[in-house]
Amino acid sequence: MEGKFFWGQYLIWVMLLLGQLHGCKGCIMKEREALLELKKYLMSRSRESGLDYVLPTWTNDTKSDCCQWDGIKCNRTSGRVIGLSVGDMYFKESSPLNLSLLHPFEEVRSLNLSTEGYNEFNGFFDDVEGYRSLSRLRNLQIMDLSTNYFNNSIFPFLNAATSLTTLILTYNEMDGPFPIKDYLSGLKDLTNLELLDLRANKLKGSMQELTHLKKLRALDLSSNEFSSSIELQELKNLINLEVFGLAQNHVDGPIPIEVFCKIKNLRELDLRGNHFVGQLPICLGSLKNLRVLDLSSNQLSGNLPSSFSSLVSLEYLSLLENNFAGSFSLNPLTNLTKLKVFKLSSRSQTIQVKMESTWQPKFQLSVVVLRFCSLEKIPSFLVYQKKLRLVDLSSNKLFGNIPTWLLTNNPELEVLQLKNNSFISFPMPTIVHNLQILDFSANNIGKFPDKMDHALPNLVRLNGSNNGFQGYFPTAIGEMKNISFLDLSNNNFSGKLPRSFVTGCVSLMFLKLSHNKFSGHFLPRETNFPSLDVLRMDNNLFTGKIGGGLHNSTMLRILDMSNNELTGAIPRWLFEFSYLDYVLISNNFLEGTIPPSLLGMPFLSFLDLSGNQFSGALPLHVDSELGIYMFLQNNNFTGPIPDTLLQSVQILDMRNNKLSGSIPQFVDTESINILLLRGNNLTGSIPRELCDLRNIRLLDLSDNKLNGVIPSCLSNLSFGRLQEDTMALNIPPSFLQTSLELELYKSTFLVDKIEVDRSTYQETEIKFAAKQRYDSYSGRSEFSEGILRLMYGLDLSNNELSGVIPTELGGLLKLRTLNLSHNSLSSSIPSSFSKLKDIESLDLSHNMLHGSIPHQLTSLTSLAVFDVSYNNLSGIIPQGKQFNTFEEDSYLGNPLLCGPPTSRSCETKKSPEEADNGGEEEDDEAAIDMVVFYFSTSSTYVTALIGILALMCFDCPWRRAWLRFVDVFIVAVKNMLP
Repeated sequence: MEGKFFWGQYLIWVMLLLGQLHGCKGCIMKEREALLELKKYLMSRSRESGLDYVLPTWTNDTKSDCCQWDGIKCNRTSGRVIGLSVGDMYFKESSPLNLSLLHPFEEVRSLNLSTEGYNEFNGFFDDVEGYRSLSRLRNLQIMDLSTNYFNNSIFPFLNAATSLTTLILTYNEMDGPFPIKDYLSGLKDLTNLELLDLRANKLKGSMQELTHLKKLRALDLSSNEFSSSIELQELKNLINLEVFGLAQNHVDGPIPIEVFCKIKNLRELDLRGNHFVGQLPICLGSLKNLRVLDLSSNQLSGNLPSSFSSLVSLEYLSLLENNFAGSFSLNPLTNLTKLKVFKLSSRSQTIQVKMESTWQPKFQLSVVVLRFCSLEKIPSFLVYQKKLRLVDLSSNKLFGNIPTWLLTNNPELEVLQLKNNSFISFPMPTIVHNLQILDFSANNIGKFPDKMDHALPNLVRLNGSNNGFQGYFPTAIGEMKNISFLDLSNNNFSGKLPRSFVTGCVSLMFLKLSHNKFSGHFLPRETNFPSLDVLRMDNNLFTGKIGGGLHNSTMLRILDMSNNELTGAIPRWLFEFSYLDYVLISNNFLEGTIPPSLLGMPFLSFLDLSGNQFSGALPLHVDSELGIYMFLQNNNFTGPIPDTLLQSVQILDMRNNKLSGSIPQFVDTESINILLLRGNNLTGSIPRELCDLRNIRLLDLSDNKLNGVIPSCLSNLSFGRLQEDTMALNIPPSFLQTSLELELYKSTFLVDKIEVDRSTYQETEIKFAAKQRYDSYSGRSEFSEGILRLMYGLDLSNNELSGVIPTELGGLLKLRTLNLSHNSLSSSIPSSFSKLKDIESLDLSHNMLHGSIPHQLTSLTSLAVFDVSYNNLSGIIPQGKQFNTFEEDSYLGNPLLCGPPTSRSCETKKSPEEADNGGEEEDDEAAIDMVVFYFSTSSTYVTALIGILALMCFDCPWRRAWLRFVDVFIVAVKNMLP
């Protein structure tokens, strides 16, 4: 009996197992072959270097079940493919997809062609089925075409996929009026569509055609080019719409209440990043199902309507960056029990958030942001919040101690941002907290908090910059093993860095200790920062040679040791850091030559060695493929400038060295934007090859010994000759590498998260002679793009140039500063300079210019500095507009100039008509007067001489009388001699 029972059980298990195996079929052969054919097609379009990344799990191995391949999902019963995703592509060029390759997948429900590769899909084609091709896929419900180069031409193909319920077209090239005739109108056949995502295209215009999509429940048109609330009117007919996104467009005017207040099923409304004005609509309070309302980054004003108290389903409310002013009450939010996220700030910075000290709202927030709200104390209602994950009270007027209850009451708190207030102390809680991000920068906390390592051991990001901290570096930080971002810059720390810190913080990726008073050797050899990516130690008192403390930081990309007291040469181990991008060692006492290996680093894009004692010859070339900014000024480099030095260089600053020889005939000059050679010993003439610098913005050849004439072909330079998009200066970008990401709230389209990055910015500062002083023109800083992109200048001053000023220079239309002073130029001032409409500084002083000042120059409305002193100019000084602001100093050393602002009056009064004729007529008259003078003088002299010679040729009383007179004169002279 026992044996029979055992065999019975065994047979039951076998039958169950066979049943399971029968229910888990592998993919069918027809679809397997179709998948391999699709891969073959994709590989034929791919770059050779990317072939290994094209669907590597899709193989010819017959033992490989295609249902297990990456991107493939099969029906467990039939084995048919129901989900297909191709992954990232690296095409040679953007390519269309042959839709016939998808026809074998008759049961496919989800098709994902989104990619984040290179040169993605740009269209569809089917030589047999044409526009009807997708109708073969009768079960297709979800289609994701995001992040490609698809344009309007795909709409007729999509129109045939009538089974679609979800269509995602984000980050493509859809453009033009909305709808697009004969294209988007085809979407009217997609009557089953429930979700349509068209974010990040270039669509605009009316939305009338979308009204055919009666089942549409979610529509996202964010990051397009819609500009008028009139374009939104048709949306009110989408009565089933529950989710609508219009963020990051250009829609202005009041929020159209006739549209949004009539869509009663709305659950999510995202209007952030537009230009909506006026007060918050009262009728929004009637949307009882509304869960998400984002109105941030608009120009809204007023107060919270009392009707908002009816938004009982509201979970997310963002009013950041609007124009709210005056008293702002939060009372309408009191009974919103489901509210989890509340954000408020105002650009006007005059908002005053009002709440009673006894106010106890019924919600439990996870995120609260109250920036620029003029808060003088932390809102008391936060005491009752127990589930906070993020608190941001930055940029208020908070003072005193940072309360410990913010941490003790909220054990789930992950982010605490209190920067730009007036706190004076930060006592640590007695509990161990899991806080990960802490920013209390720009306060007045003079003493670094004690025992931070015990209370906050899991900190990942710590920013305590700009607090006036005194004393030695906090040793507690050395015990914080998880910290990856540390910024203690702009304080008054001093002394050496403790060993516990340089050996203990092994997770550091970003370290910024700039603008302190740290001393001693720069990072001892035992330093252990294996993950370090950004290191900024500038503006301290570090001394000695650059040691080997960074030898294991092989991932380092940004190194800033400028403005210290370092000595010795550039260490050779630095060349082993193959990822180095930025190297700044300026204003130290380093010496020696530039090692060629330094300029051979593949990713190096910014090198600043200025203000040291480097010497020797310049390197022959730079091997950077992406272009480099190179600052070598204020050193002791000698010898000639290599003609190959400008290859791959965008900015080259070699001012104030000891370079000699002539300016070479540079080769490969396409990259150069800024070339500064001031203050060397360069000789010879300006080579005509400089006229080929098509992308130049700043050219400084001043304070050398250049001679000859100014080449007229300099008018070929890019100061206004090229289109704006062809001469963009590639300012080095910020570096954003996410090290921590916290998702705080998620809805259909909106994902609210904080991405903590190791951001760093490099300011590119160029000092260029303008407005009779050296001004700094910055490229990118941590706060703005700066004005370097707008600066165009040409400085040839303090040389030995002679001849005329080429009239062609008037064609450099974008020029903002032109300095030709302290040369030997001897022409008149070209009237063509009146075309320089952007010119701000024009210095022609200390030359030998003659003629009058062209009256046409008064049309230069941007001109702030005009200097023609110490020349030979004459005539009346023009008046009007900017010329009324120039003082007498601008005209000194020109005794023939008259009129204000000088004290010399003009003897000849001009009629108004003559004055209107301008300086061009004066130049002609002056030239004619000089010709008449020379001609009359010479002709008188020649006539007298001919008359005397004629008398000497004839024997007449006049001749004999003349000879007797000469004899008497000679005798008289002899008698007068001793």
